Amino acid sequence: MLDTVIQGIFSSTADITLGGFLIGVGSALVLGIAMAFMYMYKNKYTKSFVITLATLPAIVSIVIMMVSGSIGAGVAVAGTFSLVRFRSVPGTAKEISSIFLAMAVGLACGMGYPLYALIFAVIMEVANIVLTAAPFGESKKNELDRVLHITVPEDLEYAGIFDDIFVRYLSQYKMTQVKTTNLGSLNKLTYNITLGKAGCEKQMIDELRCRNGNLEINITSQSTDGREQL
Repeated sequence: MLDTVIQGIFSSTADITLGGFLIGVGSALVLGIAMAFMYMYKNKYTKSFVITLATLPAIVSIVIMMVSGSIGAGVAVAGTFSLVRFRSVPGTAKEISSIFLAMAVGLACGMGYPLYALIFAVIMEVANIVLTAAPFGESKKNELDRVLHITVPEDLEYAGIFDDIFVRYLSQYKMTQVKTTNLGSLNKLTYNITLGKAGCEKQMIDELRCRNGNLEINITSQSTDGREQL
């Protein structure tokens, strides 16, 4: 029995039996659920993504079974499936790599090698857990980095109007976006800034309010790539 599992449950679509089909899809589903649990370890996730990750290996495995053993055709079809989630919502690098891992496990199960799929999944998930828990790859984020939003009247000439305030409170700053709001009656300015010292936000905001007509001002933290964290 072990030799059969190692050598492959079936070699072509014509060799697929009900037992082999159930072993292939069942093992893919079990491994998918296990990988979904592993992904939830120290990661932010949504229920829909976790369910997708749990079921994708079984979906890929049935696709591979039904394409007469043509790996190229199966990967092409399964790859189309994997891209559906990322058409409307950008995926993180880890989400995309998890999708490819689930596809690889499903591919192995669909080709009739559930034992190899298990070994591969265990190796990759252990590596993911170790690398996630370790400081490997962590960037040295500046805790003083912020994103500053300032709302100004649309008739205010905003170019350089806050520079003297920024010089006093910031070590560096850069305007990254100008957007109209409130039907064009207001402009919203976005800056990436680095505070000169911690705790100076209130004083800076008080001075900025005197320049922007006491309109909305918002300061948020930055992610490592410069985008604000919501």
